[in-house]
Amino acid sequence: MSTLVARARRVAAVAALHAEDVDREGRFPAEAVAALREERLLGIQIPRQLGGEGAGMIEIADVCTLLGQVCTAAAMVFAMHQIKVASLVSHGLDSAWHRGLMERIAAGQLLVASSTTEGGIGGDLRNSLCAVVTSGEVFSLEKDATVISYGAHADLILATARRHPEAATSDQVLVALMRDQISLERTSRWDTLGMRGTCSDGFKLVVRDVPVAQILPKPFAEIAAQSMLAASHLLWSSVWYGIASFAVDRARAYVQGEARRRPGHVPPGALRLAEASNALQALRGSVVVALRHFENAQGDADALGSIGFSVMLNNLKTTASATAVDVVQRALGIVGLSGYKNGTPFSLGRALRDVLSAPLMIGNDRILSNTANLLLVQKGSGQLLSA
Repeated sequence: MSTLVARARRVAAVAALHAEDVDREGRFPAEAVAALREERLLGIQIPRQLGGEGAGMIEIADVCTLLGQVCTAAAMVFAMHQIKVASLVSHGLDSAWHRGLMERIAAGQLLVASSTTEGGIGGDLRNSLCAVVTSGEVFSLEKDATVISYGAHADLILATARRHPEAATSDQVLVALMRDQISLERTSRWDTLGMRGTCSDGFKLVVRDVPVAQILPKPFAEIAAQSMLAASHLLWSSVWYGIASFAVDRARAYVQGEARRRPGHVPPGALRLAEASNALQALRGSVVVALRHFENAQGDADALGSIGFSVMLNNLKTTASATAVDVVQRALGIVGLSGYKNGTPFSLGRALRDVLSAPLMIGNDRILSNTANLLLVQKGSGQLLSA
């Protein structure tokens, strides 16, 4: 077992102890995040020369899966943090200020949140209404951020905005905002069916007189295409695989218990378990292939920005999110009322409520529509199984 996996398992053990309370109370998974800091997992993606460990996306995905098996809120907080760190690592190394920020994240195990959703545009992260207003060497920003996951608990927030007040809605920049620079006025509460512990409240975000050096130098269009969307789909899918894996494990334990009670008889749920296991394996295969594709494309801007790469990531998100829901529902059908009831060794209510968010996080219909537009101009790939 790698040192990283061992550390992640220790965090998962802490997260598991508090998962039910985090869900029931709709509270931030503070104990799990404290354990992530203690095990120094928040900075693992930062390059070694800046104090991190230079972990790749596959290693980070493994941590997401381990956490997803015990506490989806903790897993999603970790995943969303690493998605934002990926933007810094991929696009901030040429900026002295952002290199310094990465050093601070690694040294202090700072938690990074994201502000892309906005009133008037919803979850369309490739458009902004708010704008950076620059005056000399500083800027100000006001944003109706209808969702900032764990925003009240983050040490810094990466926010999208138009480059200037006259810019098109798609001409965006990404700005790094430290907690002591931000005024957050809560405008809505996160009271949801599942994923309750992500505490994705709405806020009015206001900053004044922030140094322009904190604006990432590359356009957000490049950041989104080359790192953010890829990291989002890959790490979210890893969390969903973790939830589905947990559900199948509970279904397997239930069927095995039935078999022990009636030796020589194949339990009625055995065939359904085989089907669920098959679907879970297919889900894992989709995530692993996409992760390897991403790792192979690192450093190749043309590959990362290609139509084929975007289609592959879109297909991963829609397929993984739908398959994870299907697997959990299959598992619930196997264990029956023992899974429907809370407080049993086979309870699956929290897993089902959490995984139902998967097709809604950047809605699948929106992604399929985007994929349809891409396919209209894509040439045949002629891709082989070994490619």
